[in-house]
Amino acid sequence: MLRYAWQFMKYDKAKSLGIVIGIVISIFLIGQQTGIFLFLTGAMKALVTNSNADLWVVDNKTINANALGKLDQRKLYELKSIEGVDKVYPVVVAGGTARFDDGTTAGVQIIGSEAPYTKIGLRPEKIVAGNISNILEEGAVSADYYDRNTLGGAVQGINFEINGKKAFIAVQTKGVRGFGGIFMFTTIEKARYYGALPNNTISALLVDVKPGTDPAIVRERINKSIFGVRAWRSQDFSQSTVNFLLGNSGIGFSIGSLIVFALIAGFFIIGLTMYSAALDRIKDYGTLKGIGATNGYITRLILLQAFLFALVGFVIGYALMEMFRQAIGKAGTTFEYSPTIIASFFFITLLISIGGAAFAIRRVVSLEPASVFRG
Repeated sequence: MLRYAWQFMKYDKAKSLGIVIGIVISIFLIGQQTGIFLFLTGAMKALVTNSNADLWVVDNKTINANALGKLDQRKLYELKSIEGVDKVYPVVVAGGTARFDDGTTAGVQIIGSEAPYTKIGLRPEKIVAGNISNILEEGAVSADYYDRNTLGGAVQGINFEINGKKAFIAVQTKGVRGFGGIFMFTTIEKARYYGALPNNTISALLVDVKPGTDPAIVRERINKSIFGVRAWRSQDFSQSTVNFLLGNSGIGFSIGSLIVFALIAGFFIIGLTMYSAALDRIKDYGTLKGIGATNGYITRLILLQAFLFALVGFVIGYALMEMFRQAIGKAGTTFEYSPTIIASFFFITLLISIGGAAFAIRRVVSLEPASVFRG
């Protein structure tokens, strides 16, 4: 059957090429939009995912990590009294405007945590210039490599101002970027200084639970015992942030609609092309039925062609997706396709191709073998 399928495919090279191109375009557009979606959702929850804690404790009305409320420093001592809590680390997030010598200005988020723990942002594997200890220096903050153009080409060692106060880039990270704002990590004291916040104000508390303790149990204890706060498991807080932003920004609908249209377009382009190719070979299909081929055999033959088209189209389309991913990654739009997502792409490719083959199957199965020998 494989030999027959190959002969049918190469009979009309132009239509076969058109089917493959249709598959490639569809899967590339789906992969492209999925990649952009992955980057944006990653940026939305970056503040949480770039931290190292079992629980986040925030104001009880906060459901978005990018818009943290204010807490009193004394909540830290209340948390320490909760059974199962091991350590508690305060975090301060303040807004500011960075101004550079060339006149460039940019809005930044100054994120401070206690030294030397740096429970948020400054992860060793993300640092490409300087080291964590540099952040202890007077005026020291971090900046991300991919934000350098927005920050006037700033690199490690550059002096500038935040809200009119002197600062310099002591550490440069790579790939630690926020959604709608530029992250600059520093100590908690400097974050308060640049943001003009009082010493008793914090934005969140990061909690490590004692070894062997279930974070979910500690979370419930905190929520029942301390007024005015809400404890989240880190993964729950990041997902809540993504859900809130997707629900209020229209990003999910916009990207989702483009993916749906790519699916529909691919389905009909491939379906009509395969239908046309089947009409061109209608006598050959009729001859096969005339010499004893069943409708089941004909169906399997067409589906095998669809599978081969899908396989070739997926390989080419995925290669183009990887080229796209690497190209935009150089500009800081970084994301990764997980094995599950790659498998989903292949399943979608099969769905488009086999769904399109239904047009041809319906026409050929209804064919009367004797009709191809008349006139």
